Amino acid sequence: MSDVPETVRRIRSGDPRTLARTISRIDDGDPSVAQVLRALHTHTGRAHVIGVTGPPGSGKSTLVDKFVGEFRRRGLSVGVLAVDPSSPFTGGAILGDRIRMQSHALDEGVYIRSLATRGHLGGLSGAVMEAVRVLDAAGFDRILIETVGVGQSEVDIVRLADTVVLVSVPGLGDDIQVLKAGIMEIGDVFVVNKSDRDGADRVVREIRSMLETALVNGVTPRALSGAGVADRGGHHIASAARESANAHGYGDAHGLPPVLKTTAETGEGVMPVVDAVEAHRAALEESGLLRERRLRNAAYELRDALGKRLLARLDSPDALARLDALARDVVERRRDVYDAVDALHEALSLEEKHPRR
Repeated sequence: MSDVPETVRRIRSGDPRTLARTISRIDDGDPSVAQVLRALHTHTGRAHVIGVTGPPGSGKSTLVDKFVGEFRRRGLSVGVLAVDPSSPFTGGAILGDRIRMQSHALDEGVYIRSLATRGHLGGLSGAVMEAVRVLDAAGFDRILIETVGVGQSEVDIVRLADTVVLVSVPGLGDDIQVLKAGIMEIGDVFVVNKSDRDGADRVVREIRSMLETALVNGVTPRALSGAGVADRGGHHIASAARESANAHGYGDAHGLPPVLKTTAETGEGVMPVVDAVEAHRAALEESGLLRERRLRNAAYELRDALGKRLLARLDSPDALARLDALARDVVERRRDVYDAVDALHEALSLEEKHPRR
């Protein structure tokens, strides 16, 4: 990245080769790409980021393909980041969801890229946030993130997306397989895909019932709060958001998120889902919750980045030797874990104040 201004210019013009090279450098952990990301930062924050998540086999890739087509029909440019499982040999993506979206390959208003999880839990890889910023700076109106589909632990998407589409499907052995603590609380728009199968209406009823029960128990839906997940409290915020939601046709009269049926293979029901996503975006913007949500996400990102920087300091030879010595003390019962952590923290703090030259 020797010519940062030129790289930034090409990214902002949407040059696909520069986008591909930059995202590859991000995915590979190239530290020099930080200069480009810093220069791009003031040009970000305009795109609406949409997460599409749910269990494996729910048809997320096919839905994303249909979402892209519907957004393009509305004159909106679309960037897609499809997060795939990692190859155990190369660390790269092994599914390549771009294969399933070849109908958009020649559309200049669409950019599709696969990223590997690289062992990261939660359905995303560490490079996704930076890749989103690149596509945002490139001027894409909507950025779709398809997570890998890891089940009920797949909640990282709430720290990144403005709107989360949670996809379920009947017939996976348990009609309420997505209705788990954690995964159930992250949705802004709920979709029951493959609705031509038996049991689809039952899944819709069960999701609506759980949403209604949560509201009765005082849990504000994430869709109407600034929080990353469903929030206990903040009802004054939810009230303002509910008014905006009603005005834009999002959800029901109580502000509960919409639960919609689709058959992605045929495209049936896709337009109402995109309508719901757009209505949610409008309600968030009008109520001020979009800014609130992004503030919380930024705070989470800062904490995560700081944690990674602190952990990286443990990779120095001196720190590793100190860590090994403290680990021996813990195992041999000369120190407890808490005392060892205090000692390590103190040593790192002293090293920061008085670094070796």
